[in-house]
This record gives sequence, C-alpha cells and structure tokens, in this order.
Amino acid sequence: MKIIVVGCGKIGRAVIESLVREGHDVVAVDNHAETIEEITNLYDVMAVCGSGTDCDTLQDADIQKTDIFLACTGSDELNMLSCFIARNLGAKNTIARIRDRAYNEKNLGSLQQQLELSMSINPERLAAYDIYNVLKLPTAAHIETFSTKKFEIIELVLKEDSPLAGTRVMDLRKKYPANFLICAVLRQDEIYIPGGAFILKSGDRIAVTAAPNEIIKLLRHLKLTKKQAKNVMILGASRTAYYLAKMLLATGSSVTIIDKDPEVCKTMCEALPSANVILGDGAQQELLHEEGLNTVDAFISLTGMDEENILISYYASTQEVPKVVTKVNRDEFISLANRLGLDTIISPRRAISDLMLRYARATQNTVGSNVETLYKIMEEHAEALKFHVSSDFKYTDIPLKNMHFKKNILIAGILRNRKTIVPTGDDVILPGDKVFIVSAGHRLLDLEDIID
Repeated sequence: MKIIVVGCGKIGRAVIESLVREGHDVVAVDNHAETIEEITNLYDVMAVCGSGTDCDTLQDADIQKTDIFLACTGSDELNMLSCFIARNLGAKNTIARIRDRAYNEKNLGSLQQQLELSMSINPERLAAYDIYNVLKLPTAAHIETFSTKKFEIIELVLKEDSPLAGTRVMDLRKKYPANFLICAVLRQDEIYIPGGAFILKSGDRIAVTAAPNEIIKLLRHLKLTKKQAKNVMILGASRTAYYLAKMLLATGSSVTIIDKDPEVCKTMCEALPSANVILGDGAQQELLHEEGLNTVDAFISLTGMDEENILISYYASTQEVPKVVTKVNRDEFISLANRLGLDTIISPRRAISDLMLRYARATQNTVGSNVETLYKIMEEHAEALKFHVSSDFKYTDIPLKNMHFKKNILIAGILRNRKTIVPTGDDVILPGDKVFIVSAGHRLLDLEDIID
C-alpha cells in the first residue's frame, strides 16, 4: 500500500519503521532537511522535505495515489489541516494525531466528521488505557482484549517459584481445571509457538489465551491472583498520567501524582481536583516514602526520560510494590528494563505503530484480506490476529489435527455463536466463525495463509 507519513519525530519514525518492515510503499514528509536525510539513510523510503500543509509538497509525495495519509507532527492543528488538504487532493484514508485534551474530550467526533478523518490517534490515551487494563488484573504483564470481549490474551512472566516451571504444555490442561491455551513463549529474546512437548522454564514470558472468566480461574488455581490496584502512585504529570488518573478516579481509586514542575502540577490540580498532586522530585526516595510508596497497590513511572523511569521503577520493585509499570519508548532500553525484572513496559510509540499496522491490514480487506484485528504481542515478537471465516474458506469442517499449518502458527481460539472455544485437535472451523491466530515470523493477510 502507498502510505504517506507527515512528521518524522519519535512517533513518525516508529510508524515508518514498522510499515517498511511490513513491505508498504512509504513516503516520509518533514520540513527539516536534516531529518529527511537521516530518514532516508535509515529506511528504504521516498522522502520529501516540506510542510504537510503545502499542496506542492503533497503533490511531490504523489498524494493522489495514497491509500493512507498519517499526520503526526507535534501540532494537532497542523495535523488536522494536513489531513483536510490531503483528503481534498485525493488521499483515500486520512489519520491525524490529536493529543490536546480540549479536542479529545469535547468535540473530537464533530472534528473528525467535518474534516472527513478516517481516524484520530492519541498515543498518550492509548498508553493510559493499556495501563488501566493491566491494573485491573495486576498479575498480568500485558493484556489484549479482542473487540468481542469474549477472548483475551494475557502475558505472564514465570517467577523462580512458578508452579508452571518444568511442566510440559500438554500436561497443563490436565493439571489445572481451566479452559486455556499457552500460545506463545518468549525465552531470552527467542519466540516459540509451543507444541505439547514444550517444557516451560522459570523466566519465560508466556502468552495465555482464554475467555476472561477462564483466565481468572487459572490464576486462582496458580495462586497468582492479586487484588485490583486501587491505591496508585504516578510519577510524572504527563498527558498519559492525566488520562490514566481520570480513568482510575472514575472507578473510585485513590491517585497520587508527583511532578517537579510547579506549572504542570498547578494545571493537573485544576484538571483533576480529586487527585493528590505533589510538587517534588520523585527521584528522591525520601519523598516517595513520605507519600506512601510502601502502601500503594501500584507505582507507575511516566516521566519523559526512559532512564529515570527504569531506575525509579526498579527501586519501587525492590520495595515490594505489588505492581510496577514503566513507560519506555526507546526499544534498546526495553530489554534492559526486562533484565531488571520490570515486566510491564508501556510504550506510546509502540502503541501507535501497532495501531497503524492494524489499520493498514484492515484497509487491505478491500483487496481480499479478511483480517479483522491485529495485535503485536510478546514484546512485538509475535502477532495475534482475528479472522472472519467466509463461506468460501476451503478448509471448513476438517479436524484441526488433520490440517497442515505453517511453522510457528497456532489456532488459539474460535468464537462461534458467542461461545468461546479453546480448540483441541478434534475441533473444526466453520463458516461464520471468528478464528484467533497466533503467529511468529509470518505476515498473514488471509486465513488461508496459515495453511502450508
């Protein structure tokens, strides 16, 4: 697909990298010549130096043949205007990054309609929603809930004393009375789609698929249930902190926000009068303890510096805070954070690039794809996809054990008439089913792509 990305900052670069990796024809637009030079040195893309609101620049980028136009500069207004112009010049789909609270909470729907935007994206709001989901089930390192809400994928890190360590995958469902499936294992940066003989080890990061009630049942049997985080400390009064705190306060949680910028604290106090906003340096351990670090259910580090987030999160974990969440944007720091035992990492940059991949795959439905939903899981080493089974799918009503799948492909679940099925070899796929696939090393566009 032909995709134009306007604005090559942190978010833009992350999106460009993921789209190029997917094989899309990407054009980068930025008004800084040095940025354009750097982008062309890093990625196999066409690049145009100029403004996303300049018609000549967009014509040079071949706007008339563009399938998706994404504007993600640092200005909401510039992004919206760029998309409006791009739409009028022939772009089929336009997406604007809109971060300002005033737009997101008052008239976003009206703006999207008037500007004919296909979608607006807010990385901080997406990150806040991801954190909020994890705080509802603190045992999990990461959670993805498919749109049906009948099927979830949660990621767990097996500790030294985990009852799952040393167990074969085929023995798990005999051992624990819950209907679930281990669909992926990340071990020392290597991804596995495990067969029945695969033996789990401590330190593994595993992905478990099941209906939400079955996941709760499994965690209870494993004695891994933790109470939902209700007393939360947030370091950094960022946009993400605002959206997260607003969600938590709406459900009756207690929220403390710490920041060292007086103006930022004042703004946060006015926006969230129910939150406890503290002016101070969260890098000072004494301040954290004075504000109750040892009594909170969760500590969330959301400052603008990855290094600070990692170090202070590590300190919080040594103080036995039940749940620690760390914002890390730079990919090279994520593995470092994991080695320090920080297993719940949130990256607004990754959230946006994953969303763009989902949108691009869904847009390709018009040329034969039937991907409905796509998530990157297991630190982006694998994908979870939802497909709709059409009547012309060639492999219906065949037991799964008799089908020959490509390597590193697993059917993780089937949704049939609102019933969630965690499949065995005797199950079959029928027209009308929603089928959930976990894949590593493949780019799946159609359900038939899973067949070898």
